[in-house]
Amino acid sequence: MAPGAARRTTFESTLARERSAALTNTSPKREQLRVESKRGILAAVVPPDVPLPRERVLEELRGLAETAGVEVVGELVQYRTTPHPATCLGSGKVEELARLAKSQQAEVILFDNNLTPAQGRNLEKATDTVIVDRSELILDIFASRARTYEAKLQVELAQLQYFRPRLKRLWTHLERIEGGVGAGRGPGEKQLETDRRLLDKRVAELKRKLREVERRRSRMVRQRREQVTVSLVGYTNAGKSTLMRALTGSDVYVADKLFATLDTRTRRWHLPRWGDVLLSDTVGFVRDLPPHLVASFRSTLEEARHAELLLHVVDISHPEAVQQIETVYSVLADLGVDSENTLLVLNKVDRATDRALVDIVRSRYPGTVTISAVTGFGLDTLTETVTERLSHGFVDLVVETGADDGCTYAFLSAHGQIEETTSAGDRLRIRCRMARRFLPRLPADNGARIVSETAIGEPHSARTPDSAGMSAPTIAAGS
Repeated sequence: MAPGAARRTTFESTLARERSAALTNTSPKREQLRVESKRGILAAVVPPDVPLPRERVLEELRGLAETAGVEVVGELVQYRTTPHPATCLGSGKVEELARLAKSQQAEVILFDNNLTPAQGRNLEKATDTVIVDRSELILDIFASRARTYEAKLQVELAQLQYFRPRLKRLWTHLERIEGGVGAGRGPGEKQLETDRRLLDKRVAELKRKLREVERRRSRMVRQRREQVTVSLVGYTNAGKSTLMRALTGSDVYVADKLFATLDTRTRRWHLPRWGDVLLSDTVGFVRDLPPHLVASFRSTLEEARHAELLLHVVDISHPEAVQQIETVYSVLADLGVDSENTLLVLNKVDRATDRALVDIVRSRYPGTVTISAVTGFGLDTLTETVTERLSHGFVDLVVETGADDGCTYAFLSAHGQIEETTSAGDRLRIRCRMARRFLPRLPADNGARIVSETAIGEPHSARTPDSAGMSAPTIAAGS
């Protein structure tokens, strides 16, 4: 099938639905170009100084293709200092790619590069095959993985924003009917303008719906901020969901696939000597994530931005583990997530064959924890380390107030973990654990006062001497 025909089937149908929806005020279900079950060729332009052996240059693209359901039937790599401005590949390689596509009866060519609209259009003309660049492939995978209402909105918005400057390329039939000589515009140009208006209208509608979802999410996050939250972040397929299942005993979906998780999921995790915390799993990152996709999923990662601790999960068995670590830190920075409060967790150590790589990462990032979420190795150490790291930002408190002061009790209950209450006459003494950041908000107009404030792990002698006639409950360090 010619590339124009393949794309028209999807996008003409889509925009026909958009037009119908504009008239009937119904919400269309978008259809997108899918690469699943298609015969595909992998291609890439790589700088000569990339420190990877040739057989590994396309390794990640191969994984993305397999995740998308593409049957890989050929590969082509060209080493160039800069991609060709018109076709990405040089002219000789373009001809070679066209011959390869024809001989292998390829239906799609997947590029590891992000192509300009002109490059994609020129390559499709030269090869007579559908061209899908890295961003479009990732968007296709996200579209197939989205399950929740919010994720579907986010992916559709990212797809529309990606495809808008490519409408002319996607509709190759317009070239035959667009305006010719003279100042007037032909029917093709008018059609393209109409489609752009419809697309812009849908984008505005999606943004409005996402703002509503984000407001609800923000309220949920604010409520959860009253509890201690730990977030899992990391490169795609690093084992975050497997680790969440191992730590919480939950039945979250686990698969050895890229982007198996798109939606933030939160479960309770019990830490001995601490209590319950909320553990959230987030979408995995990948090199060169489409900018529109990063922007769309910014709200999904709001919980990570407000978490007390980030567990950066790394597949240490992957030969490019160091590069993946750097990619995650870069994406976190783009999202405005403070990576200072991060614990690096080296997962899949049971599958690691390069012990030198493990040592390099541990020396470069001191304080890392080595685990296997599958075998359970190192999980006790991880739990202890998380407890210790959380303790730095929390204090054990003894607060005294009136027995009828429900306001203070409610505040301590909502913002901390009450461990014991004792009463003497009309006075109430509350022993609790709470994040330091909430101390300035402790209600002070009901006669409440802090009897003792102790950093977790400090010796008992560091507590403020009791002066209220009631002996303060003993709090074991690190309890």
